[in-house]
Amino acid sequence: MSPTSPARLGFPITGLPREEVMRRALAMKADDADWQHGRTWSLVYRADDEHDALLKDVYQAYFAENALSATAFPSLRRMEADIVAMVLDLLGADPGRAGGTMASGGTESIFLAVKAHRDQAIAAGRPAQGLGMVLPTTAHPAFVKAGHVLGMEVHLVPVSNAFTADIDAMADAIGPGTILLGASAPCYPYGVVDPIAELGQLADDHSVGLHVDACLGGFFLSVLRRAGRPTPPFAFDVAGVTSVTTDLHKYGYGPKGTSTVLYADRALRRFQYFTQVGWPGGTLSSPTLLGTRPGGAIAAAWAAITHLGLDGYTDLFKRVMAITTQLQEGLLSIDGLALVGQPAMSVFAVGSSRHDVQWIADRLETEGWRIDRQQDPDCLHFIVNPGHDESVQPFVQSFRAAADLAPPPSGRSRPALYGQTATLRDEGDLDEQLLDLIDRQYDA
Repeated sequence: MSPTSPARLGFPITGLPREEVMRRALAMKADDADWQHGRTWSLVYRADDEHDALLKDVYQAYFAENALSATAFPSLRRMEADIVAMVLDLLGADPGRAGGTMASGGTESIFLAVKAHRDQAIAAGRPAQGLGMVLPTTAHPAFVKAGHVLGMEVHLVPVSNAFTADIDAMADAIGPGTILLGASAPCYPYGVVDPIAELGQLADDHSVGLHVDACLGGFFLSVLRRAGRPTPPFAFDVAGVTSVTTDLHKYGYGPKGTSTVLYADRALRRFQYFTQVGWPGGTLSSPTLLGTRPGGAIAAAWAAITHLGLDGYTDLFKRVMAITTQLQEGLLSIDGLALVGQPAMSVFAVGSSRHDVQWIADRLETEGWRIDRQQDPDCLHFIVNPGHDESVQPFVQSFRAAADLAPPPSGRSRPALYGQTATLRDEGDLDEQLLDLIDRQYDA
């Protein structure tokens, strides 16, 4: 080991007693974000204690099962099929034509949708080289990651003044190799929904696919619409939409590691699959990127939908919107603060013409509040859940006190880290800084 190498833990020779393992595991949580008391405004989506207890019980019952094998564990095959059918119904799909699968999260779901569109185009005779997609800059980076891995061109298009996809700019970016357009319902940064109906028409006009990333809003917007709240169209009721992704571990209130990727036509789903014949271990077929898939996650996601039902989700989302309104009104009562765009649900961002909001976030973090920073423009990001009901008033008070002390905007944005409650140094090679940051995460 070199003198500069970090100390490494060796593999334990003798195992520790159960009590000591639990003590150490719980001690490690001491510096984790305090989401249990509503002081974290992202990452954790939680309904209530009763719901959590049910999910844990069901997860434990299927803790060892492996969805790799539908023949060994037919219960998991049935649960996954049930989940796909229920979410397709929620999103207004044609039950006789549509199809989908589960996945481990939004990134895998989006990746699979991009792969399906690419492989369909290749099967139709398109040359693999030069195939690409057109995305607004607010589209989730999972699209870009998929393009990188799959060897596809990615054209990122600036958004409109409303922070939504610019139809004319998207149209101008479509080229001979374009096979897919991307959109969000809503986009993660600002909670605004792209003009899906117009993008669907654009996709039809150019005979390309349209994938809608509704990982955040698929459950929320669909349920609110059925409850009579005006919501923009975004799913399979829009002509031109060929695929939609919706996370169960966000506002589906399922366990972490559960999502769905859904297709208007199940024929497109076949291009998501992978098969290999002739392997000595046996002929292989896999619906998603993963081989082994944890049965507990699938079972608990099934339990979440089955337990809550439409009525349960409706009650939860009405509560969340009431909390969201209270939080927004409190923040906007602070001079200089404003919403970024027109958010459609309980995900939104706040910026300021008078205050350095990243400085405010730094100060609030010292008081135990966890807020995501964003850039272009500088703003702070909020995802509201039922557990925030008693947090709004003290948070707004803390925010107001910090704003009274905050300097004006510096005019120089610090690069914000997605999901990390932090910023980078605005100097040098930012890609190298990010790679170094990942490296350090694995230091002992």
